[in-house]
Amino acid sequence: MKLPTKTTVLEIAVTLALALLIFLGIHLTLESRQVDGTSMLPNLEHGQRVLVCKAAYWFSEPHRGDVVVFYAPSSGKEVIHRIVGLPNEKVEISEGQVYINDSKIEEPYIQGNLINRAPEIVPDDSYLIVGDNRDEASSDIVPRSDIIGKAWLCYWPFNDWHLISGYSYH
Repeated sequence: MKLPTKTTVLEIAVTLALALLIFLGIHLTLESRQVDGTSMLPNLEHGQRVLVCKAAYWFSEPHRGDVVVFYAPSSGKEVIHRIVGLPNEKVEISEGQVYINDSKIEEPYIQGNLINRAPEIVPDDSYLIVGDNRDEASSDIVPRSDIIGKAWLCYWPFNDWHLISGYSYH
């Protein structure tokens, strides 16, 4: 039996190190989540699986319209909803419609109109996050530190692959 040479051992070590770096890079930046419930209808359905980019906000701040996964303050569960209010803005939700600094914002992606929220100022370094289905969604003021990442790709069920688009208000 022939023993491996130093070159072969070195090649195997480098290959294993690269594989480990790639694995860790993916694990640190992407995560899979399952949509739980109907609060994101009509855009995401219960049971769909999405990829979440945890690196999305490493070098920039979240934007209004981004679909994000976050820890809900009320339950501590990981939830997927959309950012509608930014830090230091006055926000109100009346019959499902969001008002920012007393001006209604256009939200062509919503469904329903039952949710209401009294006017309040979003604290510094926090965001108002609401589900798209305003008949069943919650609205939460969430600290920036509780946002896990930006929903990027719906990959399951396999026949419904699509990029998850935010909504630009510019």
